[in-house]
Amino acid sequence: MCGLAGFVDPGGADADVLRRMCDSMAHRGPDDAGAQVWPEDGVALGHLRLSIIDLSPAGRNPMPNEDATVWVVHNGEIYNYRALRDELERAGHRF
Repeated sequence: MCGLAGFVDPGGADADVLRRMCDSMAHRGPDDAGAQVWPEDGVALGHLRLSIIDLSPAGRNPMPNEDATVWVVHNGEIYNYRALRDELERAGHRF
């Protein structure tokens, strides 16, 4: 299972805090790691990847939508992705 980390701090997000959080569970994601920090907004997201199904770089996390206005970290196992993809494409999103 992948490792997920994140926090919200109204005083500002510290990238070093997120790094330490991710380092503490490095065993959960030996295949890849990613982080996104918005210091001024006080938000930080981290991900440690264990690649099982999707081995491509397209599975990197944190993952933005097409214009980077929405970000997510997730385990990557979205089993109804075909139905969701159709619905989201009809709403104008790109994959």
